[in-house]
Amino acid sequence: MSITINARAERLVIPGIRQFSNQLVFYPDAINLTVGQPDFPTPEAVKNAGVRAILSDQTGYSHNAGLLELRTAIRDFFADQYGLDYDPETEVIVTNGASEAIDSVFRTILEEGDEVILPAPLYSGYEPIITMCGAKVVYLDTSVTQFRPSPAKLEALITDKTKAILFNYPSNPTGVTLGKEEMDELVKVIEQHDVFIISDEIYSENAFEGEHHSFASYTNLKDRLFLIHGLSKSHSMTGWRIGFVLGPKTVMEHVVKVHIYNVVCASVPGQFAAIEALSNNRHVPAEMNVAYKMRRDFVYKRLVEMGFEVILPKGAFYIFPSIKQYNLSSLEFATRLLKEGGVAVVPGSTFTQYGEGYIRISFAYSMEVLEKGLIRLEHWLNQQQIKEVIS
Repeated sequence: MSITINARAERLVIPGIRQFSNQLVFYPDAINLTVGQPDFPTPEAVKNAGVRAILSDQTGYSHNAGLLELRTAIRDFFADQYGLDYDPETEVIVTNGASEAIDSVFRTILEEGDEVILPAPLYSGYEPIITMCGAKVVYLDTSVTQFRPSPAKLEALITDKTKAILFNYPSNPTGVTLGKEEMDELVKVIEQHDVFIISDEIYSENAFEGEHHSFASYTNLKDRLFLIHGLSKSHSMTGWRIGFVLGPKTVMEHVVKVHIYNVVCASVPGQFAAIEALSNNRHVPAEMNVAYKMRRDFVYKRLVEMGFEVILPKGAFYIFPSIKQYNLSSLEFATRLLKEGGVAVVPGSTFTQYGEGYIRISFAYSMEVLEKGLIRLEHWLNQQQIKEVIS
């Protein structure tokens, strides 16, 4: 008798983002523009709060849902910032990053044969979790609508098997944000159907134009909406692994059980650092955004000068130029750019088939790195044109 493993796990693949960033070990001189990780240090006061927790032996377990002081700080943040009302005792869970929050929610609500609608192109981390739960992903193609979800197309995809719809705005990989009027039209569709909403707003504090609008602000959706968030992007705390999920009490009492059996609780020193971040360092994201906006404008201008078709991102720290004019798949384009041009970007196909024909460039890097990377990209493109003329 042969021992087997879960066939769904066997079919999982390493995310394309990591596939490309992992290749950099073979190209030590390449410029890396792949990963969405802020290049700023965690704020000193936040780091010191974590250090104090360690030195004072605050290193045991916390309440499974997280320190009540932190859950209260999370509640206060969303109340002050977005006018949201959540009970810190029953409607807030602190997780090991936003990724674990998403995993816990999906494993709580999904059953075999359920369907989840995902506007695409989008972050590649959602589909594997959904399929591991025995559910099916249904993609809402936004590539033909300027990367904005069409209410009519959303309506057409909802069936009696639809269990949930997930939104991620500001968007990874496109940088698109949604205005209130657009959200109003989507909500008119959603409220007609008994489905859960998962709103991943991890980039909400990295909005560059106007105010961020949250799906959680619609009170008619509150009893079936999960708000996913965390501190990785807003406070440059990717390695601290502090995320959180806010949702209705009646379902969160089950989400916390999944969370408990998965991780018990989030890192306690990290939770103390998070209290400092949310209580006394709310100004940090706006300071980072000044640099991000300068970088965005620079990268956008340079890409346009090179002849790329590209939408100006309004949030997050990614830009998603079209490469369709080069008649190469996004994988081939990115692979050759790395090997021949010394620049690492992410193929658009990493973000589902609806991202084919694009590449993602992260501008969560210093201006010096971005300048060098774009000079190399332009030089490589010019070399391709020379080769075409010669041939």
